[in-house]
Amino acid sequence: MFYEVIPAKNGAPEALTYSYEGEILAGQIVEIPLMKNKVAGVVVKKVEQPDFACRAITKILYSEPLPKHLIKTARFMADYYLVPISSVLAMMLPKGVLKSRRGRKKGSPLLGMSENGDFGEIRLNPAQKKALEGLQKAPGATKLLFGVTGSGKTNVYLKEAEDALKTQKSVVVLVPEIALTGQLVKVFQEIFGQKVVLIHSRQTEAERHLIFEELLSSVEAKIVIGPRSALFAPLTNLGLIIIDEEHEPSYYQENPPRYSAVRVASFMAKELSISCILGSATPTVEDYYVAKKLGSLILMTEKAKKEAVRPEIEVIDFKKREEFSKNRYFSNSLLAAIRANLETGGQTLIFHNRRGSAPMTICEECGTELVCPTCFLPLTLHADSYELICHTCGFKESVPSSCPTCRAAGLVHKGFGTKLLENELMRLFPKARIQRFDGDNKKDEGLDAVYDKVKEGEIDILIGTQMLAKGLDLPKLATVGVVQADAGLSLPDYAAEERTFQLLTQVIGRVGRGHIEKAEVFIQTFRPEHPAIQFAIAENYEGFSEHLLRERRKGGFPPFKFVTKLELTMKTEKAVISKIRAVGRNLNKNPLISVSTPMPAFHERTAKGYTWQIIIRAKSRRAMTEAIQGLDPNFKVSLDPPSLL
Repeated sequence: MFYEVIPAKNGAPEALTYSYEGEILAGQIVEIPLMKNKVAGVVVKKVEQPDFACRAITKILYSEPLPKHLIKTARFMADYYLVPISSVLAMMLPKGVLKSRRGRKKGSPLLGMSENGDFGEIRLNPAQKKALEGLQKAPGATKLLFGVTGSGKTNVYLKEAEDALKTQKSVVVLVPEIALTGQLVKVFQEIFGQKVVLIHSRQTEAERHLIFEELLSSVEAKIVIGPRSALFAPLTNLGLIIIDEEHEPSYYQENPPRYSAVRVASFMAKELSISCILGSATPTVEDYYVAKKLGSLILMTEKAKKEAVRPEIEVIDFKKREEFSKNRYFSNSLLAAIRANLETGGQTLIFHNRRGSAPMTICEECGTELVCPTCFLPLTLHADSYELICHTCGFKESVPSSCPTCRAAGLVHKGFGTKLLENELMRLFPKARIQRFDGDNKKDEGLDAVYDKVKEGEIDILIGTQMLAKGLDLPKLATVGVVQADAGLSLPDYAAEERTFQLLTQVIGRVGRGHIEKAEVFIQTFRPEHPAIQFAIAENYEGFSEHLLRERRKGGFPPFKFVTKLELTMKTEKAVISKIRAVGRNLNKNPLISVSTPMPAFHERTAKGYTWQIIIRAKSRRAMTEAIQGLDPNFKVSLDPPSLL
């Protein structure tokens, strides 16, 4: 007998024909010879004997085939994102799938075994019950649960998951960060016990392999929680997908095969006729726009706890130096609040968007930032040529000698990071227990590792980046200080304004959740009047979305146009410029797409060489994908990227 098999290996052919003496089901995972190696493959179908010699399938790895929805999802991803299906399957299968693992005793597997179906009690308030009813009545497979911070979206997730389990359907819950996984797992485990399965990148290869094997063979409904890779858990009876903090860019995989977990989950839900719930207090403007249009938007506008208080928010203008007479980074008001917290036992969270520490060109007198006249995005300083360049359309101008708004000569390039802030606070408050949380933390220093210490108030001052803004419930937190609220606005990216609004809204939502009587937020900024800052302070998402949609329509960005980023890296600057300009000229012949001037990438020079990029925009996604079919494989293609950086 002969079978068509897709090798699950990057760079492998799309499909090959192999022989095997026996019946194999479509979707079964097998071991096949490929060149001089043995690799895993997925059987597609039985075929007629070809007119050429075929190598034999070495062995069948699992008797249970992959669920059909995963095979269909792999094909969708290959077509939609222009990536080889062999690469998609290589990502879906666990690493080391060919290895033999020592088995586990029944009753003590990594997943756990549920002895009965009794669940803990899930109490919903009237607003949460209304949201649940709205989700069940909303049209389509994908629904957007837009709930303000502290509204209790997790309770709605729990109830939806309970309903799925009662019908013997499994649930996938995606979270954006490993740091948040443990917190959500505890909440789900309190209700569902050992039905909860955790998947994350810090598990060993063997652990993830064994979890895959047990899920593949399990007939019991489970709740799988993890980052975007958890979406591909081999569940034969998937009945619900939940994506928490759906706006997070970490749901987009930057490495090949590049894809959006939100978009793939939507396809999966439609294919299975199940619900995909997107939850957020700050959804992406594209998802909000579409959900509102389709009638699949469900609102939760009330705080879950009656005792929740609205924090007192003070905006401090960085240009008013008298406000910073005691320290150049922390205002007098923020320093006073930190001292008071140290005396009363309250916690302080110092938030800084570290990615925004790249220099920005801004006027110290009036706060004007230099932006592209075409894209309305921040310009980036290139010190070698002393030019300001737009990394989206290629616009260039010499650095002006004075501010174009107020004519003052005080144009500056600013930026600082979390490490400097930590050192400064340790100097100012030597007896305080201070800890920094960012991408530089070691495994045992990360937020997930010390979350219980943080929750119990054993750390006085937390300093960090985005991870501290996301979904954390900190009972002792009394004060939030945003060191430089406009830092992210300096990035040359169409999503910079939205990201700033999201982060500010999320970080403001960390306090006033009903744990303490008084909550304070100090927002330090060069641009207190900026819409992203003003709308975040007012907790006015609707107003911000209307503002941003006007800007997106004017600039030609999602949801009004599709976007693709093409990047090329070569050893010499001359070579990359020559190559990318030639490609740009060829693409420009297509009247259905808009092609930017080739320009340096945000991170132009790395150890690999020089990177330049082209941005393509089009009203039709098909027109855009057809235009780049057959492109030089050395190009890095990012379809529908959440960011242009």
